[in-house]
Amino acid sequence: MNLKSQKRISASILKVGRNRVFFDPARLPEIKEAITRGDLKKLIADLAIQAKQENGTSRFRIRKNLKQKKKGRRKGQGSRKGTAKTRSHGKRKWINLIRVQRDFIKELRDKNLVTKATYHDLYGKTKGGMFRSKRHIKLYLEEHKLIQNAKTKTQGSSI
Repeated sequence: MNLKSQKRISASILKVGRNRVFFDPARLPEIKEAITRGDLKKLIADLAIQAKQENGTSRFRIRKNLKQKKKGRRKGQGSRKGTAKTRSHGKRKWINLIRVQRDFIKELRDKNLVTKATYHDLYGKTKGGMFRSKRHIKLYLEEHKLIQNAKTKTQGSSI
């Protein structure tokens, strides 16, 4: 049964490609007899000829990968486009570091573990980027014996 011309005309009526035209298998003899566009339009209205749904792109794999990325996976060498400096914002890194250090030296000042003069000196040094971390400030204070002993506090447990 050659339905090539019916398929072509139906595709143009439905405004879809030929592969998306579906003929009802039970009504094939009826479709074969339809010659004119009018005949085919009637069959389309009767749902003997239909347009198949368009194939979409599956998002399953994308969702799966995004779930893994949330967990911190898929960050290996092959996935990286920029250098370490471009991938982590330098200013944000600095802001986080300086906030921790300034909070720490303020805490020391408020507990009277360092003098105001020492606090001011430490503030300038943190601003200049002298200390790598909060721990580095502790080491500096212990090495230079800048910690004041509060009542009943020993040097080891003061910080």
